[in-house]
Amino acid sequence: MLAIAAVLLAGSPYIVNAQSNSAADIKIENYKFVPATLAVTIGTTVTWTNRDDDAHKIVNKGDLFKSNDLDKDQKFSYTFSKAGTYPYFCSIHSQMSGTVVVH
Repeated sequence: MLAIAAVLLAGSPYIVNAQSNSAADIKIENYKFVPATLAVTIGTTVTWTNRDDDAHKIVNKGDLFKSNDLDKDQKFSYTFSKAGTYPYFCSIHSQMSGTVVVH
């Protein structure tokens, strides 16, 4: 918890969601995940929404979750049931990456 607070004070893109069993959103826009790093509690459902005109495909580096190709305004959701750090990327545009931190 102190590490998250220190990162918040340093101006990191972390967002803390203090409610368990809640929802959080990540937008895909301008070929970026916004926010790039999201901190949530166990049981949170994260929803990615593609706002770009081109398709994107979200893939967890550990193969825990993977979306279909998401066209504009399509969504993909995943509920995180265990604490950990979950890096992911767009398999169509390899320069796009993000992280969900579950505590």
